[in-house]
Amino acid sequence: MTDSLRDQLLTLGFKSAPAPERKPATGKSGHQGQGRPPHKPPHKSPHKGGGRPGGQGAAAGKPQDARGPRRDGAARKPASEMDLGKAWALRANQEKQERIETERLKQEEARLRREAKAKLETLLQGKALNDASAEIARHFEYGGKIKRIYVTEAQLKALNAGGLGVVQLNGRYLLVDAAVLAETEQVFAPAVALKVDPSAPAQDDPYADPRYQVPDDLVW
Repeated sequence: MTDSLRDQLLTLGFKSAPAPERKPATGKSGHQGQGRPPHKPPHKSPHKGGGRPGGQGAAAGKPQDARGPRRDGAARKPASEMDLGKAWALRANQEKQERIETERLKQEEARLRREAKAKLETLLQGKALNDASAEIARHFEYGGKIKRIYVTEAQLKALNAGGLGVVQLNGRYLLVDAAVLAETEQVFAPAVALKVDPSAPAQDDPYADPRYQVPDDLVW
């Protein structure tokens, strides 16, 4: 079609025909590659090493704790401080157990003492030989102090010969025979206040002589 004819047609209102659409290039097999998205380059990770955080890229930065970061954000205590804390805790627990054991032994000793005194009281019932009319003071040492018991002349001789003895019970001093004194020693030895060994030298018991005078301020 010549230019003059095209111009005449455009003048009459006709539009020029659109340009033909180009077909997409085909692949090796001759097909147009329908259903296959265009090839895109692989997406690169923002991390230097690529892949997951903490991988090769993380290794290039700060070294991380093998146990991982603490969730609470608190700094980990040095091993020496942790060991010292454990040592103090163990010591405190040991001291507590020792106090408990000491208190247990103390209570057990008090219980045995009460039982022994009760048994001794039963043993001594009706066996005291104290004479209300006795006027001779026999002194002896007991509990670190000088004590005395009043006896007759015959009782004094028997006491110095080991045939009699003195037992302390509830603050009182009871004169008993040697057999009862021996039983008292087995039941509760601390209650034996005076036991004379007749084979011992006389100077070992200076209070055996009734003429020995003890000042009143030394007697409790």
